[in-house]
Amino acid sequence: MNIHEYQAKQLLRKFGMPVADGRVVFDANSALQLAEELPGPVWAVKAQIHAGGRGKGSFRESQAGAGGGVRIARSAKAAAAEAEMMIGKTLVTHQTGHAGKQVNRIYVEQGAEIDRELYFAVLLDRGLSRISIVCSTEGGMDIEEVAKTSPEKIVTVAIDPATGFQPHHGRSCAAALGLSGQLAKQCAGLSKAAIGMFLGTDAELLEINPLVVTGAGDLLCLDCKMSFDSSALYRQPDILELRDETEEDPKELAASRFGLSYIALDGEIGCMVNGAGLAMATMDIIKLYGSEPANFLDVGGGASREKVVEAFKIITSDPNVKGILVNIFGGIMRCDTIAEGVVQAVRDVGLEVPLVVRLEGTNVEMGKSVIESSGLNVIAADDLGDAARKIIAAVGSSGAQKQEQSGHGNSG
Repeated sequence: MNIHEYQAKQLLRKFGMPVADGRVVFDANSALQLAEELPGPVWAVKAQIHAGGRGKGSFRESQAGAGGGVRIARSAKAAAAEAEMMIGKTLVTHQTGHAGKQVNRIYVEQGAEIDRELYFAVLLDRGLSRISIVCSTEGGMDIEEVAKTSPEKIVTVAIDPATGFQPHHGRSCAAALGLSGQLAKQCAGLSKAAIGMFLGTDAELLEINPLVVTGAGDLLCLDCKMSFDSSALYRQPDILELRDETEEDPKELAASRFGLSYIALDGEIGCMVNGAGLAMATMDIIKLYGSEPANFLDVGGGASREKVVEAFKIITSDPNVKGILVNIFGGIMRCDTIAEGVVQAVRDVGLEVPLVVRLEGTNVEMGKSVIESSGLNVIAADDLGDAARKIIAAVGSSGAQKQEQSGHGNSG
């Protein structure tokens, strides 16, 4: 689960980390009043969306004026005007894709005199099986690009779970960032607080970019991005309250409500599979045979008929889906239960794209019988390779047929 920048900064402040004062604007009418609560002389006006690259992004609507999603104002009135122009508009960045995201919240923040920009993050390093602090002197930049072009400028400080955070970890971070004296002490304190915050909130990522050295010689968290382990939210009710469902894919949100593991992708073949490993293999073989999966969807090992129906509805709600592949290996999950769910789902929502079903395992013959007796136009497959070939061929022939019909219509 992701949260907004201003929410992340509220958490930073709670854990004793340095952040500037700011105000959240939900309504353009309150923008001036809130901006006037900050002393100036510089205000930063930031669009709040769950995507990076806001400063380099652009608004689709010309009414939003020139500039991206992060702007600098020299008066409270100018800050309010910038906020009013951005709120309700669609911001497009390299992470949102062409569709962009509507800006429903603006963060107006006290400006800072910046001497240096640094990078600081805490994350779960799966390669090391450790929580690690990642530091770089190249703050304010795309860290992936820095890793590609100047990997020596990125330093990783791994925290051994047996000992936890130790003073030498803070000193290592300060040295990696080129800090000395009082700044080094501040960095050590910030590092300790960041690890405590990371563990205390069940976070998956805490990224401060940039972490700046101000003109007054202090550290300040100028921007912050946080994400959390969704599986641990049951023990983090305060974090769960920060969830902004308007920032989430409606299909992924619906799937979470039914206990389905769903991730939207950019392809054309919708997938319904039981088991994460089998789902990955299904997506791989779709790519192997020349197409792209439209989603990852794991209905789980013990899914009910109702879950299968909801999964099918979620897949068919995606306009990019040109065909559907159901690939089920019945262990705990019975093939007849899946088949009944598929039949019910098709009858509930209709079927406008090709559907290939491959069943194997517990009650497989019963499952095949359910589908065969349904009278539905379902293509049966014997194995995974056969299923992938058939759905890709069916999508191709379906598309060609529609194109041919469209051409006849135009010529008439």
